[in-house]
Amino acid sequence: MSERDDAGLLRKASEWWSTSIIDIHPGKIAIRGYPIEQLIGNVRFPDMIWLMLRGDLPTRMQSELLEAAMVPGVDHGPHAPSIAISRMAVSCGLPVNGAMASAVNVLDDVHGGAGQQCMEMYLEIDAEAGAEGDLQRAAEAVLQRRREAGTKIVPGFGHRFHPIDPRTEPLFALVDRAVAAGAVSGRFAAIGRAVETVLRNMKSRPIPMNIDGITAVVFCELGFAPELGRGLFVLARSVGILAHAWEQKQQGARIKGPMPKEIDYTYTGLAPRDLPAKPDPSPR
Repeated sequence: MSERDDAGLLRKASEWWSTSIIDIHPGKIAIRGYPIEQLIGNVRFPDMIWLMLRGDLPTRMQSELLEAAMVPGVDHGPHAPSIAISRMAVSCGLPVNGAMASAVNVLDDVHGGAGQQCMEMYLEIDAEAGAEGDLQRAAEAVLQRRREAGTKIVPGFGHRFHPIDPRTEPLFALVDRAVAAGAVSGRFAAIGRAVETVLRNMKSRPIPMNIDGITAVVFCELGFAPELGRGLFVLARSVGILAHAWEQKQQGARIKGPMPKEIDYTYTGLAPRDLPAKPDPSPR
């Protein structure tokens, strides 16, 4: 192989993984252009998340709003499947990293996807309304289309456990403060409230916004894409998963299933029956 071919192959290899996120050389680490030694001690973890995902540092209020939205997502008790799985995994002998991987893997569309789905709905309403349109009318149109398409659940609204989600109002207050300070536009806060109003008019009982609905407001106001909204939730919930995995490790129980062995599950199969007798194989 010629020197020209060698140089071309080396260039191709070095370009195989191209990234604008981090630049590493012996004795040098720079993230989005910032030397790591300048980031350490000067940049908070929410700022670092923003820097990694968005390419630059947030304002103080943007950082505080992002952090506030992630705090209540860390845990929702051992009845949440992701948390239960982390504890069961540890009791089966997995180390903490295995338990975390097992738990994170279930944070998909049904358990963990409502925030992303709600962001997508808010963006659909935003597009439906246009710059000067009526948000409530746009919300009605989008919800009607979704109903006609067979979608029964409105992501981000209602909760199987909380009649009123205690996490929603404090976050809304912080969003309103950020709007008043000019840190965010308030467009998606208004869209979230419009959806709540439409649901109140449509249903016989209130279906208030839940944690997924308000974090969707926050993440949309901050300009994150819906898929990143789910990723941010996964980051937050990983803290609870880690805490429960570690607690379970300290408790030391082995092979804990989803419920105590003293409680029977419900069997729905056939009643006990005898296996039919085999034909006599001996010759006659």
